[in-house]
Amino acid sequence: MISLTDTQRFGVGLIGFGVFFLLMGILLYFDRVLLGFGNILFVSGLPFIIGLQNTFQFFVQRQKLKGSSFFLGGILLVLLRWPMLGMLCESYGCFLLFKGTLPVVSELLSKIPVLGLIFTFPGLSTVLKRLGEGGSLV
Repeated sequence: MISLTDTQRFGVGLIGFGVFFLLMGILLYFDRVLLGFGNILFVSGLPFIIGLQNTFQFFVQRQKLKGSSFFLGGILLVLLRWPMLGMLCESYGCFLLFKGTLPVVSELLSKIPVLGLIFTFPGLSTVLKRLGEGGSLV
């Protein structure tokens, strides 16, 4: 079991509530108030978990600058009352930020009994590996 400090537990709580409000905002037809509140909670929880300096370094890495700008721009669009466009930008930014972890996530999900059948399809595993390496689909 991973031991967390009280500050990290607080950050996990913030991120958990942020994800909850984001999901509720999406389920309630892109309610901009819930999406904005979820974004604020999610982004404010990151520094509590990994530290302020590590959070800043993660978002300003040269290879992740495009993903960071789409993600933070999407949050700004949601707060400026453009929820659908903002969530689209955020989703693309998240994909760019975390595409290096796709092969690891697909390997982890392939170990789960029901999802393992889906993630062991030959085409899907190949696509996820190519996307994770930074390649294209063609």
